[in-house]
Amino acid sequence: MTVALMWEARALPGRGGELLEWARGRELPSAPLRRETFRAPQDRVLVVTWWDAPYDAELPELPDPDPALVSRPVHRWRFESVAAD
Repeated sequence: MTVALMWEARALPGRGGELLEWARGRELPSAPLRRETFRAPQDRVLVVTWWDAPYDAELPELPDPDPALVSRPVHRWRFESVAAD
């Protein structure tokens, strides 16, 4: 099964670049199958990692950034892949 972990944070106004670099610089203790980093308006950063693991597996996740960098708590979601019809 493939599990995708999504991590999304919103930087304080004007600090999106700094948050992006912070997220890109975070290494996980083990390597996912795939990792992608995205940015969006309003200084938001999204990191998605894919893992070959059961849905409820204990997997490494990005930590919370310094509270002085973000405008709200980090959002996290977990999804599992589904078979094609």
